[in-house]
Amino acid sequence: MYMDKITEAISHFVGLFEITLEQARLRKAYDEFKAAQAVEEETPELANQTVNVDAGYDLEDFVPSIEYSPVAPKLVLTTPWSDFQFVPPDIPAIPQPDVAYPGFLFHSDAPPMGSAPSRLILPHIEPPGSVAVLINQELRLSDNDYVGAGGHGLKFSPAAADHAAEMTALLGAAADLSPIDDLEMPGSSEEIVAVIKTAGERLNGYPEETDGEADVFVVKADVIEGTYVNGQSVDEAPKLDDHLPEKHRRADEEEDEEEEPEQPSYTPGSGSIDIDVSVELEAGGNLLVNSVAMANNWLQSPVCAVMGDHVELNAIIQINVSCDSDLVSASINGWGLNATDPTQGFNIAMFKRIDPSAEAAASQAKQGDFPKHWVVTEVEGDLLIMNWIQQYTFMTDNDVSVLSSSGVKTLVTAGANTAANDISLDELGFNYDLIVVGGNIYDANIIHQLNVLLDNDLIGAVDGFQTTGEGAASTSDNLLWNQANIVNYGAGDRFEAMSEAYRKACESLQNGKGDLSDILNDGAFAGIGAIRVLYISGDILNLQYIKQTTILGDSDQVALAMNALAHPEADWTISTGTNSLVNYAYIADVDSTGKTYVGGGIYSDEILIQAELISTGPDLGGQNPDVLVNEAVAFLDDDMLAPEASQNVAYPSLVPEQTYSDPMQSVLA
Repeated sequence: MYMDKITEAISHFVGLFEITLEQARLRKAYDEFKAAQAVEEETPELANQTVNVDAGYDLEDFVPSIEYSPVAPKLVLTTPWSDFQFVPPDIPAIPQPDVAYPGFLFHSDAPPMGSAPSRLILPHIEPPGSVAVLINQELRLSDNDYVGAGGHGLKFSPAAADHAAEMTALLGAAADLSPIDDLEMPGSSEEIVAVIKTAGERLNGYPEETDGEADVFVVKADVIEGTYVNGQSVDEAPKLDDHLPEKHRRADEEEDEEEEPEQPSYTPGSGSIDIDVSVELEAGGNLLVNSVAMANNWLQSPVCAVMGDHVELNAIIQINVSCDSDLVSASINGWGLNATDPTQGFNIAMFKRIDPSAEAAASQAKQGDFPKHWVVTEVEGDLLIMNWIQQYTFMTDNDVSVLSSSGVKTLVTAGANTAANDISLDELGFNYDLIVVGGNIYDANIIHQLNVLLDNDLIGAVDGFQTTGEGAASTSDNLLWNQANIVNYGAGDRFEAMSEAYRKACESLQNGKGDLSDILNDGAFAGIGAIRVLYISGDILNLQYIKQTTILGDSDQVALAMNALAHPEADWTISTGTNSLVNYAYIADVDSTGKTYVGGGIYSDEILIQAELISTGPDLGGQNPDVLVNEAVAFLDDDMLAPEASQNVAYPSLVPEQTYSDPMQSVLA
């Protein structure tokens, strides 16, 4: 019976298959029959119908291009009656010379007696206001980590280093190199004058040669032109991207291609995956940046006349202070110890002057005519233009690590922090043809830059540590970068003693008369219809001050140990340096673009100070890093002292357990 059911199922299947096959054959034959039948049918001819069109209306009396002729109007002639007589008024002539007022000017080219004069309307000009920008940016970061990676079973408790004392000593040495590190932000016009005078006196009194350990370069002159790098005059300044560590360089999205991560190799049939056994530690790699770009174009004129003194000060002070004393275990001397890339310091300063008066004089000479009118606006008292910018970046990254290879790929990042202060400021204000100052002009651009780095690292090995794989260690390769640019729009030799004509014009403004007719034939005013004049009864106080301070403490301590199950074939990469400290400042100051007539004294000073101090203290050369590490490690578990548990573990000297002050400490087993 079982076999009959199977036979029946097969028979049904064969029958259904035959039926389906026959249906397909019939469908094919039917389609061919219908196609042949359609060919034999005759298509009837299209119907042919004749359509008769009849226009029932004819156009009559049509004349093309006919013009419309309206009906003529009816006119009624009348004669009006009037008895009106006009008598012109008697308008007296305005005496010469012409008198100008803000907003209106009455002028006549005809003789004093005769026809009525015409009236010329001059635009009203707004007086400038004082501007003061006070910015203080501070960044503080503390990233003191404790890391334990691998199955070493150890706790690393090094003696707490007195980083505060070492940093204080470095800051004190930097303060001794700067003559104006203690300038305080002014709060009044008198204090601004005091700050400018104090800075000028201290900078002028700064010795050109010092007896200390620092390398100091000083330039003093009425006008400094060019670029200086670490005390050397160069034609072109170096570029930051060429000296930054590779990890801190800006990536070019067009050129850089994303690399696919390496996948572990797998051998079919082996039942295992080959893993790249390695240990990589990044305990440094910090980037600290202070950047300011400022353009001061608040007050501009081609001609300026000052009754009092003109004081100008341009100063750049750049200081790099570093201490990079490292202790590295002799057991890793076979590694590629990166001792060829020491810490580098760059002080880059540029002084530049742009004189637009030559082009302006050429264009004005072509125009020819001298003005006959003027408009005066007045500022009572002092005019203040001040930008006081301070940027501070303070970071500590003192990491403690105890590492071993457990047969996997281990990556520890305890640094690689980024801190940046950035300011971009453009002050676009007022433009006049002549500025008259009844008092004095104080104009100062000061840039003060300071980098301080403390990078005293310790890399030691626990007893028994050994490797057969490749290794690389980098404890330095830091970059300290100061770059400052001061660009003045106005020639350095634009100053002249005040002529009698300008003195009379200034005194006329002081007395309230405002008669400027004696200076209208000045070539600087050629081609100007009416002179726009700004009169300031007090002083002009123009102070641009930038102070940038970058401080980094990156003293790392690393203990290298063997895993409980040793993997000496692991590759090791340790980096405790590669930090970048960058200060960048740019000031563009627009002064009088033509002549400046001074009734008092002229005081112009430009000063550059570039200093570098590399500290070698504290003296760590006589200490053995392996001894320091072994004195500071202890077993986490006393059971590991048993012989059966210590076949692959070294026996460091046990010391009383110490407490690490970092609250972020953790142990990764």
